[in-house]
Amino acid sequence: MTTSNQKKMPKLVRTYVRIVDMLNYRIGRVTMYMLFVLIGILMYSSFSKVFFQPALWTLEMAQFVMVAYFFLGGPYAMQMGSDVRMDLFYGDWSPHTRAWADSFTALFLLFYLGVMLYGGIGSTSYAIETGEVNSTVWRPYMWPVKVVMCFAIVLMILQATSELFKDIAHIQDKEI
Repeated sequence: MTTSNQKKMPKLVRTYVRIVDMLNYRIGRVTMYMLFVLIGILMYSSFSKVFFQPALWTLEMAQFVMVAYFFLGGPYAMQMGSDVRMDLFYGDWSPHTRAWADSFTALFLLFYLGVMLYGGIGSTSYAIETGEVNSTVWRPYMWPVKVVMCFAIVLMILQATSELFKDIAHIQDKEI
């Protein structure tokens, strides 16, 4: 006779998935509004070129906001299943086979994200230690955008691990 506890993943895994999903959901929902910040910056850039002295900071700041929008929105997109997949064969597979394929590819994703985080931490520490600035007229410090990128990569690693746990639970016919 099976009990309901035998059909669930361990409590630690369920808690991890719940916390990571909640965190990335909330950050993703807030990140969506960064698009309005981006629009505001680009509108100011257009108006300043026509009516005032052109602002030197606007296009670069728009790039930084877009980087933050892209990176911080990644874990949310993964959680919602909005990430891009090559659907040549995947769409015809059963949910069980998809879970196996997703589990397998998650290992490559986690390796890739680990390499990115390693390089990002080195680049961020260099930017902080040397006071690295961009080689444009505005010359903004580079460390803030690099810190955001590293933070977002950590969130992506956490979400990829959460998705891996969900796939393993699906393979084992267990609940999260």
